[in-house]
Amino acid sequence: MKKHHLILACSLIFTLLFYNEEVGVNLAIFGLVLTGMICYFFQERFTSRLHLVLVSTSILSCFAFAWYGDFVSFLALSMSILFLQFKTHEVKLKMLQIFPIVFINGFASLGRILMFSQWLPKREIKNDFAKKIIAYVVIPALFITLFFVVYAFGSEHFSSLFTDYTLDLDVLEVFLISLLGFYISFSFWNYWVPDICYDFNSKLDNDFSDERKMEHQQTFPFLDLVFERKSGEITLVLLNCMILIFIGTYNYEQFFEEKVVLSLSAATHERVNAVIFSIVMAVGVMLFFFKNGFNFDKKASNLKLLSKIWIALNGVLIISTIIKNVEYVAAFGLTYKRLGVFAFLLLAVVGLLITFWKIYKQKTNAYLFNQMIWYFYGTILLCSFVNWGNIITNYNISVNKGVEPMFLSGLNFNDEPRRDYFLLKQLDGQEIELSREKEISDRQSDNFLSKALYYEFLTKK
Repeated sequence: MKKHHLILACSLIFTLLFYNEEVGVNLAIFGLVLTGMICYFFQERFTSRLHLVLVSTSILSCFAFAWYGDFVSFLALSMSILFLQFKTHEVKLKMLQIFPIVFINGFASLGRILMFSQWLPKREIKNDFAKKIIAYVVIPALFITLFFVVYAFGSEHFSSLFTDYTLDLDVLEVFLISLLGFYISFSFWNYWVPDICYDFNSKLDNDFSDERKMEHQQTFPFLDLVFERKSGEITLVLLNCMILIFIGTYNYEQFFEEKVVLSLSAATHERVNAVIFSIVMAVGVMLFFFKNGFNFDKKASNLKLLSKIWIALNGVLIISTIIKNVEYVAAFGLTYKRLGVFAFLLLAVVGLLITFWKIYKQKTNAYLFNQMIWYFYGTILLCSFVNWGNIITNYNISVNKGVEPMFLSGLNFNDEPRRDYFLLKQLDGQEIELSREKEISDRQSDNFLSKALYYEFLTKK
């Protein structure tokens, strides 16, 4: 099937799925259609296990969105299908480039749609074109019309088959939905990759080229490499001393200093924020010193050793924060934010390990980002597949922490354990609970294509 056929077919399917409907199961079906088309029409391009993994995650993400219908599952679905499409058609380009390409095409497609010669096939009008129109369209239409008039006069029932009904169709909505579907389909199947992306792609390689290995380019034109190397060593010695002091004071404040309960939450958040910024800056420091020649500088052994110590000390800081967050959860129960802290800290550990490996294996800075994008994608998938609201509710009830009625009513997808607990304890989440139950009732009354299937398995209250 040619590109313009794919665009028109997907536009029609999108219109049929979304006309007079809200976003729900229909988006999951549309995602499965796109995934199926990629698998069927471009299966010869599936050359690695990564393609099969992306097909699997795309299908699972579609089911996750059909079940939950929330933003995280939407993000997982979008990323999965876009990653699959990009990896199928742009094998050589690094996955990092998908984000600027999607952004650019969001605007470029508005104009490129009008460039018909770029996506519509060129057809020559042959001499017998007019004959075909007359033979295949005009003559049959003429006879059908004449006999319809005759038969309509002879039978009222025959006439009523074509006249006794009204077309219940919102023409404006059909037009707008079709326009949106065509725009999405066009951007998906006929996206544009600027030439600069191909030119820039070599700079995103994981390994240095032979030419770049020989380069020892100065960061600052006024500073010789010898002084720059020595500056890096002094900087890292000072940073290591500073982080050692910070780890000591940080752990003393966290584990030995008594805090008023009311201020404990704010203090914990402040410390976590400090750790977050510390890790981001720590990775930035490594990228700054090991962007080019120092990766291969034989005289930079001290710099590399100090860098590894710096990474290890940041790892100790992360472990301390994880332990404190565990204690915080044990004392006050789970929340989305506390789970988010765990997620970020685990990603930070991965980031430090990749940074360490980058220095050890003399990789480029782009290597870190090329690897981290897949871990970030995996985190999004995990967030979309797991019912975290249900986990938070069950855990908090089991430990009797964080079970305030209004808090539990504000969590997502925890309706069965929340209802059971409220009924057992005779609790009331007040307006939030009423709003939640109204949302459930409204979602259960939606048409099938607009549903989130999670609500179909809840009993009506």
